[in-house]
Amino acid sequence: MRKVTTRAFAVLLLAALVVMGMGVYLFRLVRDGGDWASFYANDSVYTRGVLNRGSVTDRKGVVLAAAGEDAFHYADDATVRRACLHVVGDLDGNIGTSILSVFRPKFINYSFFTGTTTKGGSMQLTIDADISAAAYNALSGRKGTVLVYNYQTGEILCMVSTPGWDPEQGVNFDLNDPNYEGAFINRAISSVFTPGSVFKLVTMAAAIENIPDIFQQTFTCSGSAIIGGQKIVCSGHHGTLTVDEGLACSCNIVFGEVGRQLGGVRISQYAEKYGLTSAHTLNSEITTAAGSVPAAPGDGDAAWAGIGQYEDLINPYAFLRLMGAIANGGTAVEPTILAGKSGGSEKLMEPTTAQKLSEMMSFNVQYEYGSWAYPGLDMHAKTGTAEVGNGSTHAWFAGFITNKPLAFVVMAERAGGGYAVASPIANTVLQKAVSVLD
Repeated sequence: MRKVTTRAFAVLLLAALVVMGMGVYLFRLVRDGGDWASFYANDSVYTRGVLNRGSVTDRKGVVLAAAGEDAFHYADDATVRRACLHVVGDLDGNIGTSILSVFRPKFINYSFFTGTTTKGGSMQLTIDADISAAAYNALSGRKGTVLVYNYQTGEILCMVSTPGWDPEQGVNFDLNDPNYEGAFINRAISSVFTPGSVFKLVTMAAAIENIPDIFQQTFTCSGSAIIGGQKIVCSGHHGTLTVDEGLACSCNIVFGEVGRQLGGVRISQYAEKYGLTSAHTLNSEITTAAGSVPAAPGDGDAAWAGIGQYEDLINPYAFLRLMGAIANGGTAVEPTILAGKSGGSEKLMEPTTAQKLSEMMSFNVQYEYGSWAYPGLDMHAKTGTAEVGNGSTHAWFAGFITNKPLAFVVMAERAGGGYAVASPIANTVLQKAVSVLD
């Protein structure tokens, strides 16, 4: 009897292990089945290593990438291929945040119940091929990024990153060539940069809410000033200024003093509050780089932090959300790159703060930049020229227009001044966007 009992126990134990094993297998099949089906060794969905199903189109149905009989082809226009590369991706998976990399199982059209089918899946993006091509051309060979999105619907119309290459030709450049540094990175979502004076919008928002007499104060700029024991240098000699005028002419003395009054902790808190130090998730799958605005320990460092220097680092995508929030009365509609998908919204600031910033950004254009530079556009914007060492500067221009609900960020890496370089790029792209959307 004892022998029978032992054998029965062994059989039950074996059965339990089998059931457990089947449970683990089914769990992993549910969780990882799409990844298994999209593995390159699966010759039912790859032909000689090339994906043989699926397509990607822009918002108007223009084919950006599609599988053929023996190859995966890209857009007919070479500029569109290059402009949309970092969004669409390449078949070798060099751009890890791209549609072809992140959503590969959707192109394979895998189902837990049916496996793969002979017909691949298709994905329509919110990206506009014509606006993207205009942005790529406007960057004119510079490293950088251009972002445009509808701040009411969240649709990203343009997400261009350079340098890149023609995916139809494959990677045919020397990876050590400095001209292609960071070619596999989407600078819009996977990089952070010193923001320079565009960050003064964050400092200004904090001042509106925490310095009661900020609009009654006047400041004196003679080209430099000692704040907290540190020498703050400005690009001009602006004389006596209000804070409105200081923002318009991007006076470092004004915002160094505002930064001192706020203190490093509060500036850091506002950057966090506005989502500039967080990683964001685009369409639940693509994670952005997190920025960093550490709390400056003293008055001098706080002055530099308020100017957008010190150790401030900002992700362009996160800054786009902030521009959208200012335009949208304080609420950021989450960006989406997939047509028909909505990511919700988040309140970033008080409506009164957003309204005042909007007015000041419009004043920037009227008082300093010149509305003639943006014909037909109701422009609200801020320039930025971020010092990054060796005498080089990142050129920024960020803001929104109201004649169409479009927010934008332009960043040209080590390319010069914000007004001289980034502002004309933004105008070119927005003019194209308005004409396309009419």
